[in-house]
Amino acid sequence: MRYGFYLPTRGATATPEALEALVRRGESLGFASVMIADHIVFPAAIRSKYPYTVDGSFPGQGDALEQLALTAFVAGRTTSLRLVTSVMILPYRNPVSTAKALATIDVLSGGRLTLGVGVGWLREEFEALGAPPFDRRGAVSDEWLRIMKTLWTESPASFAGEFYRFSGLRCLPFPVQKPHPPIWIGGHSPAALRRTARLGDGWHPVGANPAVPLTPPELSALLDDLRRLTEREGRDPSRLTISFKAPVYDAGRPGAGRLGSGRRPFTGAPAEVAEDVLTYARLGVSELIFDFRSETLSESLDRMERFAGEVKAVTG
Repeated sequence: MRYGFYLPTRGATATPEALEALVRRGESLGFASVMIADHIVFPAAIRSKYPYTVDGSFPGQGDALEQLALTAFVAGRTTSLRLVTSVMILPYRNPVSTAKALATIDVLSGGRLTLGVGVGWLREEFEALGAPPFDRRGAVSDEWLRIMKTLWTESPASFAGEFYRFSGLRCLPFPVQKPHPPIWIGGHSPAALRRTARLGDGWHPVGANPAVPLTPPELSALLDDLRRLTEREGRDPSRLTISFKAPVYDAGRPGAGRLGSGRRPFTGAPAEVAEDVLTYARLGVSELIFDFRSETLSESLDRMERFAGEVKAVTG
């Protein structure tokens, strides 16, 4: 099992010094990847329902570092961590300039970029950015992915789609990774599974929280669906990376009991969390992402170090 961790993009630990301390410590502890989230602006009034809390409220306070700039910063402070956009909301940015920025990060990081992508949930942010219509975001996202793949593999490149077209462009240098950086599709809706089967190199769902439990039986059923869809596209499902985003790691949280007896995955004592890791590994998950973020840098580092000693050391 490989492990990754969320990087803060807001709050007291989203400073240059704290961010550098977190990624350097994560790298020294042997974590494989770091997750960098995506918001650009926050309307003062949000009516859209956030999909990852039970009541639909968004937990942020309106501040966030920009994803591409932060990814480039982290690239310059690390040597081995994979840099995962988790997830990039594809319709927010021009696809040609985004393809160039991502290729640049891949080149300058020595081929460490993974492009995690999603279609977004915050209608008001779409409107504020002048993005393509919110209700067409799935189709736009598919087209943006095809544009990026074209620009990363063809020169000169041409594309004619429903939402965007160009002809005879050179967009060099190509990314270091061939044919392009891995693309992980976020979400667990039927549309997200179909997008993974058509266009993805991996599946990157959020789970193990009260709003989206994704218990082993639920995840197993979705993986069966994904395998069928991928085979239908003429692709090999065994080549897909399954990267599962789990919750905050806090061994002090209650949760004793077996999975299926009311205990949420990855809660309880370290031994219970380790057993859950093995359960998800047997389903085909090859990378688990844990959240060590807290109000202070010292507490965030402590959570990371405790996980490395209590769980990673016996399962990784």
